Amino acid sequence: MNPELVLVVGDMFVPQRSPDINEQFKSILIPNKLQHVLSLGNIGSRESYDWLKSLSNDFHTVKGDYDDGEIPEKKVVQIGEFKIGMIHGHQVLPWGDIDALTNVQRELGCDILLSGHTHQISIKAKDKKFYINPGSISGAFSHLIADPSPSFVLMVLQGEEARVYLYILKDKTQKFELTTVEFTKGGEEYKIVKEEEDNEEEEEENEEEKKEKKNNDEEKKDEIKEDNKDEENKYKLQIFHFQCFNGLLHTF
Repeated sequence: MNPELVLVVGDMFVPQRSPDINEQFKSILIPNKLQHVLSLGNIGSRESYDWLKSLSNDFHTVKGDYDDGEIPEKKVVQIGEFKIGMIHGHQVLPWGDIDALTNVQRELGCDILLSGHTHQISIKAKDKKFYINPGSISGAFSHLIADPSPSFVLMVLQGEEARVYLYILKDKTQKFELTTVEFTKGGEEYKIVKEEEDNEEEEEENEEEKKEKKNNDEEKKDEIKEDNKDEENKYKLQIFHFQCFNGLLHTF
């Protein structure tokens, strides 16, 4: 059975509350790489809607509290072995409350319930069901939080196994953080596989530093070889190089 790649987004509010989605996220989300796109409402504009829809041939959305038109309030989508429920979340009080969301899960009879509205990313487990909130992909403000971190969720579903990637951009000008979570359909709990930062740029910088250091070391070796040709000045030159090296250490 081939894995199904599912994008889950919520509360874009582009352009009403945010001018656009951050480039760090847009560079990851490429058309025709995703099998499914699930939006939890409050997309914001026709352009934003069309962009989401362009990412996959299988697009689903539910109605947010700021959406107009004939959009369903709730929806259930079957993807592989998983029955996935969708709701924006403003209908549930208190907002984001796990007990209140459990009532919706039972009503929809789903394995995974997706909800938004809080603009804060989260994953929870209760009674062998899983509850995922992707937050706001644009970092749009809400009634609960003035400056939320942009976030979204990618799910990889294969058979009864799920691997969930939680992307969050805590500093909107820097690199995103990625948390990977796994669970099994009907399982008691999920487990965090790893947490990491997008440190690709740091790795490139480190490689450059290593190359520069290697070049400097080679130059020093050549200098030492050249100086050691003169046996009469060998001792003086060794002292000289030691003093230079010691000076470099103090410089750094």
